Amino acid sequence: MDSMSNQKLEIKNLVVKANDKLILNDLSLTMNKGETHAIMGPNGSGKSTLSNVLAGKSGYEIISGSVSFCGHNILGMNPEERAALGVFLSFQYPIEIPGVTIINFLKTAYNSLLKARGKAEISASEFLKLIRDKQKILDISDEMTRRNLNVSFSGGEKKRLEMLQMLLLDPFLSILDETDSGLDIDALKSVSEAINLLRNENKLILVITHYQRLLNYVVPDFVHVLYDGKIIKSGDKKLAIDIEENGYFKITEAA
Repeated sequence: MDSMSNQKLEIKNLVVKANDKLILNDLSLTMNKGETHAIMGPNGSGKSTLSNVLAGKSGYEIISGSVSFCGHNILGMNPEERAALGVFLSFQYPIEIPGVTIINFLKTAYNSLLKARGKAEISASEFLKLIRDKQKILDISDEMTRRNLNVSFSGGEKKRLEMLQMLLLDPFLSILDETDSGLDIDALKSVSEAINLLRNENKLILVITHYQRLLNYVVPDFVHVLYDGKIIKSGDKKLAIDIEENGYFKITEAA
């Protein structure tokens, strides 16, 4: 991306339905470059819907509102165009793709991104050198990358592979939808290290989580509580600690 001056995410009065049910209800959020935000909330509050809408997943009806990233109306873009702009979504449940090896999947994704940005694709040898440096961070072996994508992998292995993809693609906006779900402490630390490596003055990271434990390792600048389709409270890391200790009841009752 040539210019960083307009690099922010602005969600304004977003109203979204799925299967005729109102999911997001007048949601607004602004993220400036260099910021890490965490969104927490009870089940059914709209957290995954928000991440899916930002990434361009089909099946949602945008009733009103806008989403701007880097000055572009991304609601009018398909997922590939959003990816080329620098939007990345880590899925809560990464899918399995039999017959497609991880290394080929990652090489295709990386070269597709280069092509979309008008850059030359890299060779297989150049790609292997690039990917191995990132594999070490996440303790991912060459043997693992030769396996079929996510097939017979544990939850922790799938999440580590997604973090490898994230480090490789080096997105400007990373949306992490319950990336900590099902991770043991070692995998959690490994995943957190990968997330923290992306943090700099030009990147935006949106962490969506049920639990405060990930935020012990990826400390957010802002924490928001999403409830009934809208953000009802915002604060800093202390808000996440309060939720961990006392739950959501007092916050949602006051909304």
